[in-house]
Amino acid sequence: MQRTANITQQMKRIAILGAGESGAGAAVLAKKKGFEVFVSDMSAIKDRYKKMLDEHGIEWEELTHSEDRILSADEIIKSPGIPDKAPIVAKAIAKGIHIISEIEFAGRYTNAKMICITGSNGKTTTTSLIYHIFKAAGYDAGLAGNIGRSLALQVAEEPHEYYIIELSSFQLDNMYDFHADIAILLNITPDHLDRYDFCMQNYVDSKMRIIQNQTGNDSFIYWNDDPIIKRELEKYDIKSIQYPFSELKEKGAIGYLADGEYVIEKPTPFNMEQEALSLTGKHNIYNSLAAGIASNISGIKNSIIKESLGNFPGVEHRLEKVAKVRGVQYVNDSKATNVDACWYALESMNTPTILIIGGKDKGNDYNAIRDLVAKKCKALVFLGADNAKLHGFFGDMGITIRDTHSMKDCVAACYELAEPGDTVLLSPCCASFDLFKNMEDRGEQFKDAVRSL
Repeated sequence: MQRTANITQQMKRIAILGAGESGAGAAVLAKKKGFEVFVSDMSAIKDRYKKMLDEHGIEWEELTHSEDRILSADEIIKSPGIPDKAPIVAKAIAKGIHIISEIEFAGRYTNAKMICITGSNGKTTTTSLIYHIFKAAGYDAGLAGNIGRSLALQVAEEPHEYYIIELSSFQLDNMYDFHADIAILLNITPDHLDRYDFCMQNYVDSKMRIIQNQTGNDSFIYWNDDPIIKRELEKYDIKSIQYPFSELKEKGAIGYLADGEYVIEKPTPFNMEQEALSLTGKHNIYNSLAAGIASNISGIKNSIIKESLGNFPGVEHRLEKVAKVRGVQYVNDSKATNVDACWYALESMNTPTILIIGGKDKGNDYNAIRDLVAKKCKALVFLGADNAKLHGFFGDMGITIRDTHSMKDCVAACYELAEPGDTVLLSPCCASFDLFKNMEDRGEQFKDAVRSL
């Protein structure tokens, strides 16, 4: 009995805040590795995660935080959605408890190759495209991070040789020793500033953590034309091999477009016709270049890269064509949760557009899309609990505006305004949490409403 007691005393206590995909997965891995685990969530826990925790004998609570149990932990794994200003997190920080992300924790228990993607826009498309190419090549790959299953759960129960991981700034904030074999930085534009004290540099610093701990054996892929990335790179002693990409063949880029050709110069020369790419629009050129370079570095054959870049079906809620009704194309771009993402969507529109915009504002500056709205949009339909800021910014442009507070009313307004040949584009610029559970819920409600017309 004494030996058992000693083992129990030595066992490290881990508290997990948030019992969604990342929290539940981290709990399973921690339990498997012999930790004493306690999971706490201020919201209601979904039944499937309760079942998972129960099956592994993991203690959990919902709708409350037991401070004595959380603040007695040796380490806390925090859901990326929980801000540092949350009272329980602030108390843990004040007490000096080490707080990490699920990705950081999972990385301790695998030697798999990590292909990590971040950026303000394009993360999900690029991550999904890389995964598509890796699977086509027969690689043993898992999809994780902001999409796919929890990295920690995969490490615990379904380990892979490669992981393709979409990383948000929130996840990067609590990563310290994690190491990306291939780091991809697509772009940096204002986003989530409400979480960063409305200080752009704080957000930028978070994104740049993608290259921390890289060595000379690693690779760093980035957009060479991004002014913020260019400025920031001057501050860092980058040890990894750099693979910059650009729209044109200039400025040292090794991936670019030239005379209608998609070109990668190294490590293995590769090219294909731009028209053969399945993804269209300028922003998707960058996503396709980043994905192609990462696949090239990983030793995937050119023939497989070419075929996969040509047949990738795209990502749900990202410029997703829903239906054509009375000659009007309805497009779901619910993933456009910041102004820059909406800019890319509008830039790709070739028909008169009715833009659906609005939601939970994150400190947005709409000046970036003002000229495109004037050029491309015949009407704006606001969709949010409070649309006052939108009225204040767009109200003087002379464009037809409708104010709505539910998806049903929003789609009805679009149906009334649209004429054959128009496009109705849901590209909200904002988070969804004022009226919807999440951006997926917003997109699904939009699709359901359109299909009911």
